[in-house]
Amino acid sequence: MPTVKNYLSLVKFSHTIFALPFAMIGFVLGVHALTLSNEVQTVVPIILKLSLVLICMVTARSAAMAFNRYLDRSFDAKNPRTAIREIPKGIISANSALRFVIINCLLFITATYFINKVCFYLSPVALFIILFYSYTKRFTALCHLVLGLGLSLAPIGAYLAVTGVFKFLPVLFSLAVIFWVSGFDIIYALQDENFDKENSLHSIPSSLGKTNALRVSEGLHILSTACVIYAGFYGNFSWLYWLGILVFIGMLFYQHTIVKPNDLSKVNIAFMTANGVASLVFAVFVIADILFI
Repeated sequence: MPTVKNYLSLVKFSHTIFALPFAMIGFVLGVHALTLSNEVQTVVPIILKLSLVLICMVTARSAAMAFNRYLDRSFDAKNPRTAIREIPKGIISANSALRFVIINCLLFITATYFINKVCFYLSPVALFIILFYSYTKRFTALCHLVLGLGLSLAPIGAYLAVTGVFKFLPVLFSLAVIFWVSGFDIIYALQDENFDKENSLHSIPSSLGKTNALRVSEGLHILSTACVIYAGFYGNFSWLYWLGILVFIGMLFYQHTIVKPNDLSKVNIAFMTANGVASLVFAVFVIADILFI
């Protein structure tokens, strides 16, 4: 019988650190926007809505990751790097993983129902994007951008949860997430370049080779940097925000200095550590700027 720990491992729960901080930026931006518009707010509804946003984040990501593991189970079993995952090893059955996906999708839709009509009506669109990603590696090297699009729903989704309307500033943060995530996912995919070629799977590394893939990743991270810089000016942020940007850019630069076409030994440090620090520290500075400056 699979344990909670097994399911947390299946969905790589620790990777929530990538999108969740940006969701919190979107949420705090939404609360701040309501404050500026003089709408009456009380602590309890805000905490309730925050709880619902967190439920949406966890269930949506869990559904997406578990579906990816379910759909890729035959490839994972053949790849020495991924053969230790829960489904190939028989720790969690394919049917159990699929049931887990369905339950999380239902919980996600239910949570959006209690947030507002806009989020509820858009919930099938969000689920389609994050689940569709799992198919993309079968037919396009642009799969990395689809993953980025899925995670980019975090800041704009959280903002919509609070305000019920679209605004340009959270969209800028969503664009930053698209380019940032796409860039570091290309770095992660370097590990499977040969496997992807042998199994007719598409990715930037398998299509362009390691050297050119890293150049594409660098370009995407430059675009992400441009988005957060533009957001800083557009949102009229203060010095705290710019300190956060320095850390964010520093972590992007760092990961490109430690991963080389002929040396992938530090891919996991670049993928998990550098990007986890980039997201978390940046969010702390942005939220502090919004709340205290």
